[in-house]
Amino acid sequence: MVEIAVMGYGTVGSGVVEVLARHADSIAKRAKEQIGIKYILDLRDFPGSPFEDRFTKSFETILGDPEVRIVVEVMGGLHPAYDYVKKCLENGKSVVTSNKELVAAKGAELLKIAQKNNLNFLFEASVGGGIPIIRPISQCLAANEVVGIAGILNGTTNFILTKMIREKKGFDETLALAQKLGYAERDPSADIKGYDACRKICILASLAYGKHVYPEQVHTEGITNITLRDVEYAAVWGGVVKLIGMVKRTPDKKVQIIVCPMFVSHESQLATVDDVFNGIMVRGDSTGDVVFYGKGAGKLPTASAVVADVIDCVKHFKARKYLYWDDGSPDYVEDYRENEVGMFVCVKAKADTEERVEQLFGKVDYLIRRDAEPGEMAFLVPVMKEKVISEKLARLSETGAEILNTIRIGDL
Repeated sequence: MVEIAVMGYGTVGSGVVEVLARHADSIAKRAKEQIGIKYILDLRDFPGSPFEDRFTKSFETILGDPEVRIVVEVMGGLHPAYDYVKKCLENGKSVVTSNKELVAAKGAELLKIAQKNNLNFLFEASVGGGIPIIRPISQCLAANEVVGIAGILNGTTNFILTKMIREKKGFDETLALAQKLGYAERDPSADIKGYDACRKICILASLAYGKHVYPEQVHTEGITNITLRDVEYAAVWGGVVKLIGMVKRTPDKKVQIIVCPMFVSHESQLATVDDVFNGIMVRGDSTGDVVFYGKGAGKLPTASAVVADVIDCVKHFKARKYLYWDDGSPDYVEDYRENEVGMFVCVKAKADTEERVEQLFGKVDYLIRRDAEPGEMAFLVPVMKEKVISEKLARLSETGAEILNTIRIGDL
């Protein structure tokens, strides 16, 4: 019998306990050991629960019990999760977590402590919920050099954009619907401002390239400025608007990484990833594009990934799984303004704006939508460094043209 503790009994934590209890026999066969839940840490009481006798409000009880060999952290957030996980690893307990904020901020440090103590720190569920992605990158695609990763990493924003595309509803109306259906939190900032997707692409980048990328190093834009006008222009162009997290390596071994809305061509496999689904495309030098698709969140899909990591921990007590990356550095992430990119631009034009545009950018492709407002002009800037585009748009603004929005063109 291997005893574990579950820290947190919210949506994911209760799902983990449910999966372990419901599939106890089949899990034992796969793990070659019975897995018992000795403690469930939560500040609330759950009278009448079939696990009522296992609840504790004391982390120290878990930390001090030598029978507990694996701790599942599903509390979320950085504090107290970071302190608890660090203490568990320092005191001989392997840790499994679904906490993307923790892994994105402290992954290198915690992996180093786990390695030093010959323990496992596993986090399959931190990216993509129940979609297998951490294990495939670290094992199945290990023979490849990862050329790049691009993904729709947040189901809430993807649901909102899908509704805007299909039903021609505005952002505010669609966000309210997502909240009503339980896809968006009461405070949806982490989703709609891109922070959630940023944490996930940081984890994938760190894993793929072996050096920690911290969220504060990543230029992050959400979808709050996306309008139906932008959605319609994307359709005219031949694609859709998606919130994309993207990373690739530069020739000098730095990384280019960004989270932002992009025009995605209908020819891309990511263009058809709709509603609350996630899609992650890993481009390997040998495999080409490999796409991982599924629901990126939810009680049981996420719990399934957590329990799979628990099984992995049980099977690797004596042979630690190799999952590791080094600390990051301030100069590791290239300034996003150095990225070469094409850009959709929409402006409120004056009489001479078209002439000014072509003086600045050369020949551009114009997009025309039905029901365009008076003076509205949209065009596609050819690929060039983003800082050059910004400089030219600033000069265009000086001529009196109002920049309504800009959206990057995804090469996906």
